[in-house]
Amino acid sequence: MEALILSCGTGGGHHSAARAVSDELKRRGHNAVFLDPFTLAGKKTAALVGNSYIRLVQNSPRLFGLAYSLGELWRSLPLTSPVFEVNRLLAKRLQRYLAKHRFDVIFMTHMYPAHILTALRNRGMTLPVTIQIATDYTCIPFLEEGICDYYVIPSPELAGEFVSRGIPSEKLLPFGIPVNRKFTLPFSRKEARRRLGLPLQGPCFLLAGGSIGAGEIPQAAAILHGFLSAEKEGTLVILCGKRRGLYEKLSRKYRKDPHVLVLENTPRMAEYMRSCDVFLTKPGGLSSTEAAVSGVPLILLSPIPGCETHNAAWFSSHGMALTARRTQTDLLPALSALRRTPGLKEEMLQAQKTFINPNSVCDLCDFAERLT
Repeated sequence: MEALILSCGTGGGHHSAARAVSDELKRRGHNAVFLDPFTLAGKKTAALVGNSYIRLVQNSPRLFGLAYSLGELWRSLPLTSPVFEVNRLLAKRLQRYLAKHRFDVIFMTHMYPAHILTALRNRGMTLPVTIQIATDYTCIPFLEEGICDYYVIPSPELAGEFVSRGIPSEKLLPFGIPVNRKFTLPFSRKEARRRLGLPLQGPCFLLAGGSIGAGEIPQAAAILHGFLSAEKEGTLVILCGKRRGLYEKLSRKYRKDPHVLVLENTPRMAEYMRSCDVFLTKPGGLSSTEAAVSGVPLILLSPIPGCETHNAAWFSSHGMALTARRTQTDLLPALSALRRTPGLKEEMLQAQKTFINPNSVCDLCDFAERLT
């Protein structure tokens, strides 16, 4: 199989899902090409697209939430969205790329590439099989404008929402969000800590704000540090993502504390996730799914208004996570409940097994193999 996997740098989840598919296809002996289509217009253009989103959600999450709400309103109009109109400007560049390279199937983990391909389809171009992968637990605004052959959705329970947006039910593949198989590999918490050089004894909290380091990380870190100090043991691992200033600030603050480890990004997320007793993070669709696949107690912090609000609601309503929408007032009660309520952790882990498919990437690749 010759596969093209298109993604965009607006948050790490899209790339993580794309790499999960790419890695699985290559493991099976297929050829998979990973491409951000905006790089066809130059690396600066691709960086502008990704960084504009990152700066917005880091610095003005409420403004992003407002834009998301406006998108919800716009999609009810009989008009093509401005987002689609901007994306279609890249159609000629992608057309030239596809003319030089032959593919059997095109996977997309972001709606932007789907918009570009739809513009080509509208011009009469014959395309390979196209598969859109939704990476949030909702049908985000304008996803339906990307006309694809199939749509991978996070859960069969969400089929009605996608159909209500005009996507035919027969095109829906309820496999779940593709997660790299390394999150499913069987090794213990103790083994994960040993690999990472973390203390084998005491609780370990993993705090992250996604690849972009969004959310109230300093406030959450202070609360968790105080909680562990009161228990007189334990480890706090903080992942700062692409916020260099945050990394430097927290590194200075905790440099003399041997129980706090501050990192920027890590290629060993599966091991860190397996090593922890509680994972605390903003509710990105991909990171939340990775935690559920790993079987990790989960507390979701300060969601970015919009799709992450839906993600948090989905996980909490299905008993797969606790939420702490306001870090200062909600985090400590959530943590205390998780640590001290009999059976709560076990019920959460069982719910994760019930509602999340750990083999989503394999199911998707099986399907693609049957097509080609």
